[in-house]
Amino acid sequence: MTAPPAHQQPIPRPLHSDRGSYALETAVLAPVMTGLLLLMIAFGRVTDADGAVDSAARAAARAASLERDADTAQAKAQAAADRSLAGEGITCQTSSVAVDTAGYSLDLGVEANVTATITCTANLSDIGLPGLPGARTLTASWTSPLDTYRGRQ
Repeated sequence: MTAPPAHQQPIPRPLHSDRGSYALETAVLAPVMTGLLLLMIAFGRVTDADGAVDSAARAAARAASLERDADTAQAKAQAAADRSLAGEGITCQTSSVAVDTAGYSLDLGVEANVTATITCTANLSDIGLPGLPGARTLTASWTSPLDTYRGRQ
């Protein structure tokens, strides 16, 4: 028998076949990619909630600074913080609004401030990523000046 011409010679096959390697790579990489996606979602939610809490503290301090007495300032700050958080779509497991109203006791003509501190515990348990905490407590403070020449009680 004569050897076939060079252009018709069979192509040598590799010793190791790649059959099934794509399925194996997918099986290994799919959970890793899913975990990274969930981690990015968790960081995004925490960042979004942190910005919303900061905005709520600003709104609470501003609302409190517009009032003439400390009791009304506390109530208006709480309402403003609740509206701000609800407007941002943030639901806190627990939240608190603390308003420093010491500036209301100062004499007329003396510069004074009111400070609102918001604490919100944001829920992360619905993401379902192992090792991720179920909740994260976020805190923000904001200070707003009181009108120096407006009557205070």
